[in-house]
Amino acid sequence: MHIHVSGAHGEAKFWLEPEVALARNHGFTKRQLRDIQQVVRNREDEFRSAWLDHFGR
Repeated sequence: MHIHVSGAHGEAKFWLEPEVALARNHGFTKRQLRDIQQVVRNREDEFRSAWLDHFGR
């Protein structure tokens, strides 16, 4: 299970399982990645639920 994050400065992929972790990054700075990862952690349950709704349980 993973999510993609896109922005004006780059694109990243984060694994949600077994824990939130950066899979790849293209263009985001280390600081931006820290901020993005914090948002992903804070909203992890929402992302998991949306992923399961979209791809099936």
